Amino acid sequence: MRALIQRVSWASVAVAGERIAAIGPGLLVLLGVHADDRPEDADCLARKVFALRVFDDAERPMHRSIADVGGELLCVSQSTLLGDTRRGNRPSFTAAAPPERAESLYERFRAATGAQGGRFGAHMAVELVNDGPVTILLET
Repeated sequence: MRALIQRVSWASVAVAGERIAAIGPGLLVLLGVHADDRPEDADCLARKVFALRVFDDAERPMHRSIADVGGELLCVSQSTLLGDTRRGNRPSFTAAAPPERAESLYERFRAATGAQGGRFGAHMAVELVNDGPVTILLET
């Protein structure tokens, strides 16, 4: 699994012009599922996201986790994170899991994190204000 994590002041996702999820301060997770990923990978990544220390406290920057600050989570499926352009300019997505498998692991990750979410497989409009900016790539 590959997750692009952004610390946000707010984020939302819309489908066909209708906002379906929105959060205040917290993390936006763009999640790509690899063809070889297993349910344990979704669980492991969920633990990593909860433990990721990207929030400041009074003493040090990036010292607190999402759990420590009580932030919100928004997760959006993003198979394009697995695009490979090493052999040309058009991305190859052969590393991505087939949709039915990817959706079940995406939903498992969402359930493990309690994240709000986009609509799997839909064309979505994602809006956010990246706080920092802080952007971290996590992989299992």
